[in-house]
This record gives sequence, C-alpha cells and structure tokens, in this order.
Amino acid sequence: MIDNNGASHEITIEKDSNEIVYHQCEAYADKPRNRTPAENEYNEQARKFAQYYVYLERGYDTVPPEIHPERINAVREAIAAMSDDEFERLFGDLHQQIASHQGNAGRVLDLPEDIAGPDSVLYRQHVYLGFDSLDTAYSDGAQDLAARYGLDLTGESVNESEATDDIDSWRAFTEDLGVLAADDDATLTEGLSVDGVSSLYMAHVDEAGHEHIGEPAEDAYAREPDTLLELPPMEAGTLSEFQDYLNHNLACQIRDCFVRMGLEPPEPFQVLGFGRYEAAEQYRKLEMYPNYIDPEEERAFA
Repeated sequence: MIDNNGASHEITIEKDSNEIVYHQCEAYADKPRNRTPAENEYNEQARKFAQYYVYLERGYDTVPPEIHPERINAVREAIAAMSDDEFERLFGDLHQQIASHQGNAGRVLDLPEDIAGPDSVLYRQHVYLGFDSLDTAYSDGAQDLAARYGLDLTGESVNESEATDDIDSWRAFTEDLGVLAADDDATLTEGLSVDGVSSLYMAHVDEAGHEHIGEPAEDAYAREPDTLLELPPMEAGTLSEFQDYLNHNLACQIRDCFVRMGLEPPEPFQVLGFGRYEAAEQYRKLEMYPNYIDPEEERAFA
C-alpha cells in the first residue's frame, strides 16, 4: 500500500492470529526512535488501514475493538436508544464521577494521592454489546439456524448463553445469520444492545509526570470490550445531556478511527470534539493534523 506521504509499505497479517507479523517500508527507518514523529504516524496509519482493509475485504477480525469504527458505532446507537433508567443503571457512576469535579456529586472513586492535579485524570469504562436475534427482522431464520446448531435463543443475548452453549456454534450461527442479512443488503443492528459494562476505573498522571493506568475492579465479560469510554473531567450536565454527550464522544471516536487510518471520515462523523485521548495527543503534536478536538478548528473537513 502507498501512504499519504507517498511511501510504499509491505504488510502481512497472519491468518491464524489476525496480527501484523511483517511490515517493511524502505522510506522510513526501521526503528521508531530513528523516525520523525510524522513518519511514525504515517507508519501507524498504514498498519491501521491494512487491518481495516483485510476486515472489509476478507471479513477477518483484524481490527482491535477500540479502533473498530463499526463496533464503536454499534455501541453509539445502542447507547442512544437506551431508556433513562437503563442508562443511569449502567453509566450513572461515570456521570456522577465526572459531575463530582464541578462539586455536583460525591465521588464514586477517590483520586490518587499522587495525582498531579484534580483534572489530570481520565475516567474509563468498558462497554459490551449483546445481540438478540429475535429482535430483528430475521427472527424466523434465526430460530431455524439455532435449531440446526442446537442453540437456545431464549436468553436476553448471545453473551448470556455463552456460559452453557458451545462458543463455536454461536460463532457459526452468527456468521450464517449475517449472511442472511447480507443477502438482503440489510443489517442486524436492531438486535444489538448494551449488555454490560465494567466498573469505573481511571488513568492519571502523577506529580512526577508519570502515567498510571488502572484496571476495573469488576468486568462484565472475560473478553475484549466492544468499546472503551475514556473521558476527562468536563461539564457533565444532566443524565440526559450526558447520554447525548456520549453519543457525540463516540462519533468523535469513529472520526479518530478513520483519520488515523489516513482516511477522511464519512460525512456523519465529520465532527469536532474529544474522542480518544491518544488521538487527541497526536492532533496536538503533529502539524499534519488539524486539531479535531477544537470545536472552532477551521482546517478540519475543509
């Protein structure tokens, strides 16, 4: 592939592991420390684009979930559709913790003693999707496929059934159901919902400038989350306003996925604001990018 700087990259992704196992680019130094920051970013763009291209063209699970635009968008749509009570049940702690920085609520988590300052923190939460095939237009086909694979669809989601049914059968069922929808040029997003979240945890910078990333005390599933929420202290607003903000934040995350593949985001995601922290840092440091987190950035999407 040719990156946006005109350099040619040879990239190999291993079929069994879905990992990049070979990457060669004659235009840039082999070691990251010998490249300029912009060259390192072009290198990363090439890797991310290769992962996404293989996913699109061959259907392999090569894109890490935290930078997978389709998975993030599925979470975004699921959160937007949640009732007030369900949203508060799953994301109330995150809202309360952020609101505590304006003195509007007690803290769910105490700030570390060595934190550089009260705003030197990111609040993190894993989000997991569930899928109920009976909530789709293909419920009859789903029941026929479930009978073929000996699966029980009476649970609320595939995630809940994984404990008692064979995961390979669920994978085959999901793939076949996807084929049914693809034949009609349809999607199955109406069957997706937020099935669980981790407990709230944080990343912070200490007084010496060192970064510390915690782990959730509890997690919903022993698998990779479908999306990582990662928010700095901000004006939280009401729960309803915060739900709208998460919708926007996830749209910005999707923007970040495409921008950092070297692609222009689709028009619905040509938005400004905070998405992923790592992307925000690159926008601040690299002249090659507009500052997409600035709501008044004139260079973006010109």
